[in-house]
Amino acid sequence: MHTGERMDTLIDARAAGLTFPGGVQALDGIDLAVPRGQFVSVVGPSGCGKSTLLRLVAGLLHTTAGHVQLAGERPEAARGRSVRLSFVFQDATLLPWRTVANNVALPLELLGRKTTEQAPLVASGLQLVGLAEFAGRFPAQLSGGMRMRASLARALVTEPDLLLFDEPFAALDDITRQSLNDELHALWAQRGWTGVFVTHNIAEAVFLSQRVLVMSARPGRIVADIAVPAAPRERRWRASAEFAAACGLVSDGLWRTAA
Repeated sequence: MHTGERMDTLIDARAAGLTFPGGVQALDGIDLAVPRGQFVSVVGPSGCGKSTLLRLVAGLLHTTAGHVQLAGERPEAARGRSVRLSFVFQDATLLPWRTVANNVALPLELLGRKTTEQAPLVASGLQLVGLAEFAGRFPAQLSGGMRMRASLARALVTEPDLLLFDEPFAALDDITRQSLNDELHALWAQRGWTGVFVTHNIAEAVFLSQRVLVMSARPGRIVADIAVPAAPRERRWRASAEFAAACGLVSDGLWRTAA
């Protein structure tokens, strides 16, 4: 790898593995390089270690073999210093006693940003996800899709370099899910952050990503790295032969893991 390539690589995993206390081997031999600005999805059978891989990247768990680095550092060292990182979970995890605006402001409060600095950033984040008029509502007053939009605004408010998504749209109906896929891809195209998106939905993975990684059953390994053709990510693309072919490649990769 050339020096310039290393500088452009945000996530670098080499022979990374994780065995939990008690002997359960979750991941084995993960080799992965994700350049800055790329959006990558991860699919695989349940229990294969997809979420565990995200937590290694975030520095919430630590490898027991090999290494994972962010911008050339251990994730826990890079996080908050050389890499601004946000994590979006399957549940919106909004605090029920705080308004939407105050939920979105929470990461800024934790960073010690002044209240006067928070307001325009929160307003901008809510505008991005189409929730400006709901700033004063409470989570219980929002639909599932709106709660997830608020969670996304909260993740974006710190202007992250890296966004990690752990099946954030899994509990939503298909129409809402596709709409949020459209919005998320537009946000990525506009902001240019790096994204790693875990999902069980093949069509979602293909629509959002430039690459789809297929993982094997536990211990999780990356068994396929599938490039998605560059194409305008419009709704009609989902009905194209090119989209169907890309979904077929990912599906074949998943079936091979089950063989």
